[in-house]
Amino acid sequence: MSTTEQKPGTAPAGLAAAEPDEAAEPVQYDEGFGPEIGVGPHPRPWPEDERYDPELLADGDRRNVVDRYRYWTREAVVADLDTRRHDFHVAVENWGHDFNIGSVVRTANAFLAKEVHIVGRRRWNRRGAMVTDRYQHVRHHPDTTSLTSWAAAEGLPVIGIDNLPGAVPLERTVLPRRCVLLFGQEGPGLTEEARAHVEMVCSIAQFGSTRSINAGAAAAVAMHAWVQRYAEIETP
Repeated sequence: MSTTEQKPGTAPAGLAAAEPDEAAEPVQYDEGFGPEIGVGPHPRPWPEDERYDPELLADGDRRNVVDRYRYWTREAVVADLDTRRHDFHVAVENWGHDFNIGSVVRTANAFLAKEVHIVGRRRWNRRGAMVTDRYQHVRHHPDTTSLTSWAAAEGLPVIGIDNLPGAVPLERTVLPRRCVLLFGQEGPGLTEEARAHVEMVCSIAQFGSTRSINAGAAAAVAMHAWVQRYAEIETP
């Protein structure tokens, strides 16, 4: 199947499937905003490589992907990402259809998390993901016990991220290389059940008047803390 469209309810193995209410969503997150992105039809002769999508070669590639993946099939992009994914996982509680979850997924894709784990409701708000979930492995757990049991079997400590009494400063903490970063929802933060199951809780230093920062922003800060310590940063 071409990467230019996705049939409702289908997705590559291990990736999040589209929800029925996504039909009205743009194919690309910036569709209709500003100048058109991407590239037009590929000049002939076309490259002879199974990673390339004939429809994208013929029609152009306007997806929100980096240049190295222009004209590649979605499956080829995912397969290449799988060879380089980082050792941290991201988990987020989903009890109230929080719109921030999509933002967390988008950031997890940007920082190349191994997997994203949705804890609670299976259905989650994808709008903020801006179709990046098509390239990200997403796993569902019905509750925190299920997540932590899976993590224990994989030898992965679960690290909660929340500004709670007794939390250790993220800025002074060395995150494990292999771990699960668990985030709560906007407002209530980590549930009592989550707090009881995590190995430790890290807080993010704040200096202003607000009592908390946006859940999506907190997730980005924590993921970047991992990236700063462990990721291989290429020199431009």
